[in-house]
Amino acid sequence: METKGTDEVENLKSKFMSAWHNVKYSWALKSKTAFSRNSPVFLLGKCYHFKAVDDESPTESCTAEALDDDIVTGNVDGFRKDFTSRVWLTYREEFPALPGPTITSDCGWGCTLRAGQMILAQALLLHILGRDWTWSEALTLEPLDTETWTSSAARRLVATLEASIQGERAQVIQPMCAAQGGAEEADSYLQEAYHRTIVSWFGDAPSAQLGIHKLVQLGMTSGKRAGDWYGPAVVAHILRKAVDEAVDAMLKGISVYVAQDCTVYSADVIDSHSGRAVIILIPVRLGGEKINPEYLSFVKSILSLEYCIGIIGGKPKQAYYFVGFQDDSLIYMDPHYCQSFVDVSTSDFPLQSFHCPSPKKMPFSKMDPSCTIGFYSKNVEHYERISNELSKILQPSSKEKYPAFTFMKGHRKDYELSVAVEQQGWPFIRDTRKAGTTSGDFVLL
Repeated sequence: METKGTDEVENLKSKFMSAWHNVKYSWALKSKTAFSRNSPVFLLGKCYHFKAVDDESPTESCTAEALDDDIVTGNVDGFRKDFTSRVWLTYREEFPALPGPTITSDCGWGCTLRAGQMILAQALLLHILGRDWTWSEALTLEPLDTETWTSSAARRLVATLEASIQGERAQVIQPMCAAQGGAEEADSYLQEAYHRTIVSWFGDAPSAQLGIHKLVQLGMTSGKRAGDWYGPAVVAHILRKAVDEAVDAMLKGISVYVAQDCTVYSADVIDSHSGRAVIILIPVRLGGEKINPEYLSFVKSILSLEYCIGIIGGKPKQAYYFVGFQDDSLIYMDPHYCQSFVDVSTSDFPLQSFHCPSPKKMPFSKMDPSCTIGFYSKNVEHYERISNELSKILQPSSKEKYPAFTFMKGHRKDYELSVAVEQQGWPFIRDTRKAGTTSGDFVLL
């Protein structure tokens, strides 16, 4: 009897915390984001300018909400359409229970998993649709409305608490907008079908091959469970396992390589290709307790590359998906926004909540040093180009002692053998990797 009573208390406590997180993270992300009109904006390898060549207006900045105004000239719509077309994956509530404890929301703990899903989604967009693809309805997406979402969250809190007291699960229905418009050309229809398929892979249900249920299940093999914090390095390995176990035919044409100790072993990446594209994830640490400002130019260079798929990072205890920059500020997509469960098993599920119309910026100085950098390599020739270009970017400056990561020829096992021989008493054989480049213990975001 005591055990049953304890379980009921824990279950009620879990529902209460879930309801509280739902309210906390249902506040809209509508704070104004300022963009300079005089500086270029980089988004995953593409450069945008908000100021026309003949613009002599003294206004030097604009907000994200003002990007529609006529006073802001240049390629503003191009940036908005590109940003909004990226897949946005956030906290969700009232989805089927996760493996382990009875948890039906990832509010408050799943942000790094969501950031990992977003970097993987971007890789799949590149792989299947290409970097130039944009969603046809991107510019019609309305900004998030604070009052609507806040009042909705309050209603959900009351409904959930009442259901907990009555011992019943609240049935909460979030109204969804019907999809608007439609592609006229057959090619556009096919692209939209691929777009919808990619989003469905990240659905919040046990059947989704790259959904949070699958990621939590795989995380359990690493000692993690639903409700725990996940670091960017751990998430990288979970994503690798998820793609390896995916059964969809299109997902069979891609694999994930995760660098070890900030080192990419080229022979291992080339072996991973074997007729497939490769997503390269590199967990790194850009500083000690705080971010090293000397890495700013490196991060900007990385996000300027067309094959970069972004960075899983953030601030301490808050994970973001970094996709670009302007001046010394990073542009990111924020998963800390609680939305209602969407059943992606239907053929016409609404796509609006999987795309964000509001870009956010954060000073580079606030970035947590622990992060995972991602790249997409479509074939061996492409990888050789990537490794050559990155090797030049990775050359440390006079103030930096070590590069963020390194490329090594051969297989990782070859260097492991060298280390083993050295430990057996061969002092003249040295590991060519510089000390200090290890990723170390990652701060959980």
